[in-house]
Parts: sequence; structure tokens; C-alpha cells
Amino acid sequence: MSREYPDAPMVGVGVVVWRGDELLLIQRGKPPREGAWSLPGGRQKLGETTRETGRREVMEETGLEVEIGELIDVIDAISRDDEDRVRMQYTLVDYTAEWVSGEAVAASDAAGCRWVDPDDLDAFELWDETLRVIALSRTQR
Repeated sequence: MSREYPDAPMVGVGVVVWRGDELLLIQRGKPPREGAWSLPGGRQKLGETTRETGRREVMEETGLEVEIGELIDVIDAISRDDEDRVRMQYTLVDYTAEWVSGEAVAASDAAGCRWVDPDDLDAFELWDETLRVIALSRTQR
């Protein structure tokens, strides 16, 4: 299915991964938002639960094993063109997770990854919804 002008919404899963008081950010290596910092995650595959998607995407992008925790929120990301047609639509399912093992190394479609102090997020120009999800995750811990 095409990302632009799809026949149906696409499901993406994001994961707020915590290691102690630090959280994991990845730098996107591919469109959309190539070069931007974000949470690890990606598109759900057929036959996969959203939790399985979250665990797989974190492993593919960073090499980390995580334990997926609570659902944080579900976000409807809809982009329309000048004629009000749906250009892109994602249903984004965000979970909190705890680091289990591994060293964070950018892989798959991530250009970079790093552990950060949540008080230093201003330096990464994150999407407002990402900041909101991180803040909600902090309250769930």
C-alpha cells in the first residue's frame, strides 16, 4: 500500500524506551521526516500484535531487547492535500518500555540513536505529539 493517498489507514507503533532515568531517541534514516529525532518504532506487519511490532522495531532499529509495558496513547495522524483529500493517514500506537539488554546502535532505518535525559529534549526539535507521549510515559513509571 502506498504511503501517499492510501486505501486505508496504516498502523505505526512507537516505543518510549527507558533505561533508568534516560530515554531512547532515534534519528530517522528514511522518509517521512528523514533526519528528524523521534521514538523508535515503525509499521505493523500483518499477523503481528502492536506489542510485537514495538519489540521488533526497537530491536531492528537499535539492537536493544525491551519489555513492552503499558499503552500510552493512540494518535490519529491525518494529512490532507489542498483539495482536502487524505494524503497520509497513520494510526500511531505508543507504548512505554523498559530496557532489558543490549547496547544502542543505529541499524535498519535509523541513522542514529542515543540515550537522553528527558529534561534535555528541547535540543532535539521533537514533534509536539512525541513530547506529549514522552510526558505521559513519565507519569506511568
